[in-house]
Amino acid sequence: MKVGIPKEIKNNESRVGITPAGVFELVRNNHTVYVQTGAGDGSGFSNSDYQQVGAIVLDTIGQVYAMSDMIVKVKEPIKEEYALVQRGQVVFTYFHFASSEGLTEAMIDRKGICIAYETVEDEDGTLPLLTPMSEVAGRMAIQQGAKYLEKPEKGRGVLLGGVPGVAPGRVLVLGAGVVGIQAAKMAAGLGAHVTILDVNMKRLRYVNDVMPSHVVTEFSNEFNIRKHIKDHDLIVGGILLKGAKAPKIITRDMLKDMRPGTVIVDVAVDQGGCVETTRPTTHENPVYIIDDVVHYCVTNMPGAVPYTSTMALTNVTLPYVLKLANLGWEEACQSDVSLQKGLSIVKGKVISKEILDAFKWESRDQ
Repeated sequence: MKVGIPKEIKNNESRVGITPAGVFELVRNNHTVYVQTGAGDGSGFSNSDYQQVGAIVLDTIGQVYAMSDMIVKVKEPIKEEYALVQRGQVVFTYFHFASSEGLTEAMIDRKGICIAYETVEDEDGTLPLLTPMSEVAGRMAIQQGAKYLEKPEKGRGVLLGGVPGVAPGRVLVLGAGVVGIQAAKMAAGLGAHVTILDVNMKRLRYVNDVMPSHVVTEFSNEFNIRKHIKDHDLIVGGILLKGAKAPKIITRDMLKDMRPGTVIVDVAVDQGGCVETTRPTTHENPVYIIDDVVHYCVTNMPGAVPYTSTMALTNVTLPYVLKLANLGWEEACQSDVSLQKGLSIVKGKVISKEILDAFKWESRDQ
């Protein structure tokens, strides 16, 4: 198979779809790998690093798409890339279709094979290709939240860890999934007081067992959310419904109950956000303020630490990339139920129920 690795062109996205180690494995399996020049620069991988393991470096993104049977990316194609996707071409990347009707319509029109990292699902219900980026984003949520709590950034002026004689900051984590666990771990490590909410008692019991005593758990309901937003300094949104839009569990009217300078980091922004006032931002302009509440809603948080993120992502995607290349997408998806669940749009037909539900479509076939 001819596998293409284009340079990511989303704002401040420095990750790359595959490392030189991944290319080495593909070439060893007799596949041809095209890498756009400079694709790996942001992650610390040069053109020569790819060439030394057998990749062919091409000058333009158009050449990579035109010459490849399968495209391996990190982020969803943006408008400039829509027309590059070819009929029957496999595109393997994060798509987050439920949050973008425009992207969904474009991929239907292009009649490619769209396989979404975020909906590949193991037998135990975990999402193996989403997990490492959720781990990165959860940890970064605390780093960024701590920074934007500083007064020059319009935050409350609170040091999360406090100091002797001064109480630590208070962090409210919504969701005890991968993002929430990692955020709680980082916040607790800084010495902050952490409250983590979820509707899954099994997850809350797990948190209670593994976290230190200054991480407390409560059942998630509107009463408890409204209670805690009044006295917590940093709120991290880590709600995920696989392949679907995130529920809006913090509404616009709740902002008035928060103290001026409270910071919200909505990690669920890729799936539409779990805060009603969330709108996508970039690393270039990461925050905005509504009702004196600082919102950080960057859609590609792990892109700020591309070396770590690219390495972590390739660790989990490479076995699936090899399977798709070795067997072809149809046989690979038939033989692997986990990979089959990542199939979202096939040659103009939407086969993901979550996408149909998100846009209230009964079916979609073109």
